[in-house]
Amino acid sequence: MAKDTLYSTPRNPSDRFKFDEQVASVFNDMINRSVPGYTMMLEMIGIIASEYARPETRCYDLGCSLGASTLSIRHSLPDKSCTIIAVDNSPAMIARCDSNIEADDHPAPVHVCCDDIMNIPIENASLVVLNFTLQFITPDQREVLLTRIYEGLVPGGALVLSEKCILSKPEEQATLTRLYHDFKRRQGYSDLEIAQKRSALENVLVPDTLETHRQRLGRAGFGQVTPWFQCFTFMSLLATKNDE
Repeated sequence: MAKDTLYSTPRNPSDRFKFDEQVASVFNDMINRSVPGYTMMLEMIGIIASEYARPETRCYDLGCSLGASTLSIRHSLPDKSCTIIAVDNSPAMIARCDSNIEADDHPAPVHVCCDDIMNIPIENASLVVLNFTLQFITPDQREVLLTRIYEGLVPGGALVLSEKCILSKPEEQATLTRLYHDFKRRQGYSDLEIAQKRSALENVLVPDTLETHRQRLGRAGFGQVTPWFQCFTFMSLLATKNDE
């Protein structure tokens, strides 16, 4: 695993974060050291897949990056009649995802696609995963995407939505931000790395409050929205479509 040192030396403040070759080459280390509980979340996505994935349907991993969620889903499917569609718009990410899928010997088919997830039709889906993806979609397109996902889910289907959120109370936000920065220091990141990464992500990763997510999911049609994970401001929700 290549170590993430991308922000260890001074960078141009105008440089914006992007999922290019540099990021792809260290992404596994970056996300494991930057998202508390990430490994557990992947394991739990597998458990959710075992509950909601249905034979003869599709599972979508939108913003699949290196394919970690895809593989967790793949190893939890009821049988090989369920197809996984893994999508990311970064060629560098998709190249590594493709290699990771090829190296895995599970028989369930996976179709890896390099495209904007806004272009992907959602059809006959029993499970859709947006694992830290929606936050990179422009805010005015988020409800459009969630509505398309809802419409493409079979009755009883589910969406896993993981996001870095903001809290409505400034004092709570400040407390969790401080603790999160302490967590990153314990992962070996310097204050320079923390500050430069945060600056690079500004206006690229645009977070919402939990209430905003709930309201948006409700307008999209989802009947039940259940928070199932939180560590600091990193949260994951399970949104389900009612049986018809």
